[in-house]
Amino acid sequence: MNEILVVNAGSSSLKLCLIGPDDELLGSWHSLPAELPSVDIVAHRIVHGGAEFCAAVAIDADVAQRLRGLVELAPLHQAKSLAAYDDVTALLPNATHIACFDTAFHATIPEPAATYAIPRRWNSLYGIRRYGFHGLSHSWAGRRALRFGADARRIVSCHLGAGASLCAILDGVSVDTTMGFTPLEGLVMATRSGDIDPGLVLWLSEREADLVDVLEHRSGLLGLAGTPDMRELIERSDDDARLAFAVYVHRLRKQIAAMAAAMGGLDTCVFTGGVGENAPAVRAAAAAGLDFLGIDIDPVANAAASGDAQISAPGSRTRTLVIAAREDLEMARQARELLGLAGH
Repeated sequence: MNEILVVNAGSSSLKLCLIGPDDELLGSWHSLPAELPSVDIVAHRIVHGGAEFCAAVAIDADVAQRLRGLVELAPLHQAKSLAAYDDVTALLPNATHIACFDTAFHATIPEPAATYAIPRRWNSLYGIRRYGFHGLSHSWAGRRALRFGADARRIVSCHLGAGASLCAILDGVSVDTTMGFTPLEGLVMATRSGDIDPGLVLWLSEREADLVDVLEHRSGLLGLAGTPDMRELIERSDDDARLAFAVYVHRLRKQIAAMAAAMGGLDTCVFTGGVGENAPAVRAAAAAGLDFLGIDIDPVANAAASGDAQISAPGSRTRTLVIAAREDLEMARQARELLGLAGH
């Protein structure tokens, strides 16, 4: 029946969805049940594919071993994803298990955008490059955006959640993104700092302990205003909350413009993810400084947006959309495509 079990293991969560042949949701679980539906295909979200895995791939013993070799590139997520793979494989040993990567969509980023200006020997020695993340979400958002107009050649996808990144999508292909070698690069996030002067990191490393933990888990909105929750931040009116919101929006607006520059312009701007879909105030504040890119949103449509929606003002040169994040459907699509079942 081509039903696909989608397994999405986060750093502290596990979600399983059963997707039908017409992308209908047939069931979901937030922990591993004692018994799973008997399916022939299982799609696993794997955060890091390194430089080797640039598309979905069937997992065998060799592939699983190579994926374990990438744990140090994403220690919080990769180990959890592989543990979920082991658990689900034990329950469904005869199914075909497919790895779908968060980094794979960005394998098309051209070398100038993917390369850090560091000694070249480090690139081959350590595999250093800008990998990018949230690729499953960006791929889905870019594909869904075409439903609002096939003329959207240049799309900026804004995945705004606890983690946040932007992607420049030109003719369906990622050409730049804000996250890099790790998910710390780029935007201000719930608990991550985003871009920070490496000289400052070196300076702080001589004065502060647990610097990696601080930048990953105690910075961002939490570090500035004491909460990682954008909803709470918007409701508050104190100075810390106002500053945190302003810093978040400043970085977001600046990076949207940078992604547009990577494509030579902008046709469509997409907001997705928990914040992107549910925070009209963030969308409005970001758009307020981007009229030079043709972005102009309708305040009524913005406030009422639910699911997939267009929020552009009439006559706006650039289309602005809200797209519901569906990484599960993107994973199911990639699994079908790999197995030659696309279109079924």
